[in-house]
Amino acid sequence: MSPVRRWSALAVLVLPVLLISIDMTVLGIAIPALSADLDPTSTQLLWIIDLYSFLLAGLLVLMGSLGDRIGRRRLLLIGAPIFGLASVMAAFATTPEMLIAARALLGLGGATLMPSTLGLLRSIFPERAERRIAIAIWAAAFSGGAAVGPVLGGFLLEHFWWGSVFLINAPIMFVFLIACALLVPESKDPNPGAFDVASALMSIAGLLAVVYALKTAVKEPSLTVAVVALAGATILWLFVRRQRRLASPMIDVRLFSEPGFSGAVTTNVLAVFALVGAMFFLPQYLMLVQGMNPALAGLWLLPLAVSTVAGALASPVLARRIPVRAIVVTGLLLSAAGFAVATRLDDATGITTFAVASVLLGLGVGLAETLTNDVILTAAPPERAGAASAISETGYEFGGAMGTAVLGTIGLAVYARGLGDIPGLNPAQLEQARQTLGAAHELANSLPAGIGDVLRQSASDAFVAGMDLTMTVGVVVLTLAGLVAGRFLRTRDELPPTATDVAQPSVDAVASADVDTSAVVDTTDGTEANASAETTAGTATPADVEDAQPAVAVGSVGARR
Repeated sequence: MSPVRRWSALAVLVLPVLLISIDMTVLGIAIPALSADLDPTSTQLLWIIDLYSFLLAGLLVLMGSLGDRIGRRRLLLIGAPIFGLASVMAAFATTPEMLIAARALLGLGGATLMPSTLGLLRSIFPERAERRIAIAIWAAAFSGGAAVGPVLGGFLLEHFWWGSVFLINAPIMFVFLIACALLVPESKDPNPGAFDVASALMSIAGLLAVVYALKTAVKEPSLTVAVVALAGATILWLFVRRQRRLASPMIDVRLFSEPGFSGAVTTNVLAVFALVGAMFFLPQYLMLVQGMNPALAGLWLLPLAVSTVAGALASPVLARRIPVRAIVVTGLLLSAAGFAVATRLDDATGITTFAVASVLLGLGVGLAETLTNDVILTAAPPERAGAASAISETGYEFGGAMGTAVLGTIGLAVYARGLGDIPGLNPAQLEQARQTLGAAHELANSLPAGIGDVLRQSASDAFVAGMDLTMTVGVVVLTLAGLVAGRFLRTRDELPPTATDVAQPSVDAVASADVDTSAVVDTTDGTEANASAETTAGTATPADVEDAQPAVAVGSVGARR
């Protein structure tokens, strides 16, 4: 494949990643308008926001396995229309239940897109230096999209209704379908292993049960919630036990025995957890506490988006001179500093404080989470790179979903408990105001000026108290992530050489030895090329050849061992 064709394919594959990550955070700025129109409860609002991410995370492994069998480009061409139609359904939702259903369908569509994009990148960029740059761009699209979501949402809400934040996905998916069919080559795993439906169902059931228990326990702890949590944890334990026994597991949990691998995955999860959790509160702070319109709020969120992308793109350049571990730890500590600054926000704080917190948070996350993908691929044995990448992708989505569920639930619980009795409000009105900050402001607008002003101020104070607590949690989480990265994060180059390493050529040496990487990469007309890995400089070992050729697809869930 020519260089122009490779980089053109990358540009196409970045589109769905960008949309998927934007959809994780774009609702943050649309919450006030959505709350006023659909009047969801606080529980419904959290489901509207994070059900998408949880279903996406739960289905990633299943869809990765499907892509191994039918072809990753083919799965993209199937998933794109689902994502587009679900976006239209969400845009025109008339009830909270309808929007929740649409978000679930968006999660299903997104799950067909995410594993295929990174898997195809490994096929398209077999040489490690180019692949590191391509993965950095992919990661910049993911983290940058999460930060750009509220900015884009602010622009759309200034000119259209809240459903426009979803409707914009439809034309982009249409363009993607055409470009993908023309520019992206097909690839599949010739030996994907047995298709394990039971494992997929167990992972989804266990994850959703635990998340449901977590979301409800903070607000309404009960014996039922404890039983659901125990059931979910048991199912996930059985899932892990099943994976350890299968010859071709959906998630190869044995990879976590590699300290570098487990450290990189943990770092990714915690960094995305903090970023997406912050994006639940920051847009509401600007619009409802500071009183900005959506467009102005979007502009003030732009430094966060720009700094996130800048950090992601700078990280592979810095990695040429600075150890990867140092870059990641520095990024995490910068993000922790950003959260610490954000704890000083209140309705009287100057907007400069918000900007400083945004830049520190975005730059830190961009630096921290980009290189960890390369670490994940290199820390795992080459023949298990496919399973390693499936776990990496799942970690991204799980971290994002948990950020909203955990930090969002904590913040809203503090808000509800902090909003005390307001003179002039009856119990029903007070309960309505305690659901969300948007609901409180909407109610305040319908009340006499004196009572409305008191409610608005009390609600803003309670919201800021909840946000301060979640930002403090973010400081703790990111500091912990920095300690984990400093202790466990290792690239293969940092590890002491083993006897096998001395006897065998390095992966990069094999990759630079003019490898014919036509294995399992189809030509543009859909026919599969002959699988071969011929070198013109020496003889490579099977493990090295497998890492050099794209047969080990990044989205694979049944990696060959």
